[in-house]
Parts: sequence; structure tokens; C-alpha cells
Amino acid sequence: MKRNESKKLTSNMEDYLEAIAALKKKKGVVRVRDISCLMDVKTPSVTAALSTLSEKGLVLHERYGYVEVTSEGERLARGVQGRHDMLLEFLTKILNIAPKIAAEDACKMEHSISPQTFQKLTKFIKFVETCPDGDRPDWLKGFDYYYKTGKRLKCKTRVTKQKNNTVD
Repeated sequence: MKRNESKKLTSNMEDYLEAIAALKKKKGVVRVRDISCLMDVKTPSVTAALSTLSEKGLVLHERYGYVEVTSEGERLARGVQGRHDMLLEFLTKILNIAPKIAAEDACKMEHSISPQTFQKLTKFIKFVETCPDGDRPDWLKGFDYYYKTGKRLKCKTRVTKQKNNTVD
């Protein structure tokens, strides 16, 4: 088995790893019951997940003891959380999706987005955020209008381009 294949996680295992890292950051220590409460699952499910994550070298856990994330587990958890945060930002700030729905969708999407798509989406968000038009660029406001009404606003760029292409 190749090294990367042994670290390949299901979306469910990524969720556990993400939860453990979040609890560690918030509380300092992580117990099985904390994970159970946060994820709304029964403790035997947590124990089984910890066994899998432990076999992959991503967590350290002894029966009835605290759960620790290894450096590799921390790296993977940060990656999952980073994808989640970026997707949440895209859904809420760019597409204006309600935060609760956006959080649920980001959680689903974070596990299946390809590195190439994630990289391009990240660049797109930064592009929009650094737009000199202010909070929300006009073209994005145009999309908001189109979404609500099904009608396009007149595109300023197109009008300017057409004027520049006319011959006197």
C-alpha cells in the first residue's frame, strides 16, 4: 500500500479529525464524550472512528484516555478546515447563501472538491475581495439582480467595449 493510500480518509473520518482538532483548540483536551456530543453520534461510533484514525497514525488514543492529534492528523485537519472555511466564504459572501445552509453545504463539499477546483475557487474569492469597486463589484450585483428577477442588467463592460469597437 502506498503512503498516500494509507492516509486516504473517508468524508466521515475527515469530519472526526476536524472535530477532534476543533475540540483540542477550544478545550485543550479531547475526550470521547466531547466528540460524541459535538458530532451527535454514539460513543461506540467515536471509538470505532478513533481506532481507524489511530491505525492511520493520525490520532493517539488509549482506552478511557484523552485523544491527541498527531502532527500528520493536525495537517490533514487544517486542510479540511481550510477547504470548509473557503467554501463557506464563497457561498455566503459571493453567492449570498444563508449562513446555516452555506455551512451545511460547505461541510458536504469540503470532502469532494478537487485540489485544482479548490485552488481556482480560492483565487476567484481573492480576486473578488480585492476588486476596486468596493464591497460588492457591480458585475456581482448584476448577478444578484439576475438571480432575483431572471433578467440581466445592462453590462457596463459590454457597452464600453462596443463603443471602443465602433469605426467613425
